[in-house]
Amino acid sequence: MKLEIFEGVYEPAEDSFMLAEHAKKLKGKILDMGTGCGIVALTNAKENRKNFVEGCDVNEKAVENAKHNARINRIKNARFFVSDLFENIPKNKKYDWIVFNPPYLPTGKNEKIKGGLNAAFDGGRSGRKVLDRFLKGCKEHLKKGGGLMLLSSSLNGHEETLKKLERMGFRVEVLCEERFFFERLYVVRAQSTM
Repeated sequence: MKLEIFEGVYEPAEDSFMLAEHAKKLKGKILDMGTGCGIVALTNAKENRKNFVEGCDVNEKAVENAKHNARINRIKNARFFVSDLFENIPKNKKYDWIVFNPPYLPTGKNEKIKGGLNAAFDGGRSGRKVLDRFLKGCKEHLKKGGGLMLLSSSLNGHEETLKKLERMGFRVEVLCEERFFFERLYVVRAQSTM
């Protein structure tokens, strides 16, 4: 698949590739939260032509970039829109799977990046600011028996994320783990038991 990356949009890296590799196996109605250039959503849509895949991002440039990448790859079963997490998603809209590579880098006030690209990196002081907001709203957008697939990092409390998901009623499985320069990255699958 050909991907072009617009200026001001997160360029896919190891975390994106790990998540896309596992998320391409998901079936049904899929939401790719924080879609960026669309790599995860488009990989799934291309592999599963019967899936209906949506991707959203708070960064308008990222949404335009994902739409562009869908066009150049002739992928018709993916749609993209602007949303700050679940803000622009109707309460009654439900998905089989929600996939998310959250911004997980712990950042202080003086470590912000100018423009829309900041949203791709800025996890707040603990690296959990966006992830914890996501976890508060995700269940109301999952179909019964639906699940999450998340990228998790040792930088923002990976174990805390697993425990929180279990307390929320998910059956949790770590699908893979990779060690990089200063962190460990994990792909986590969390299946609802309710």
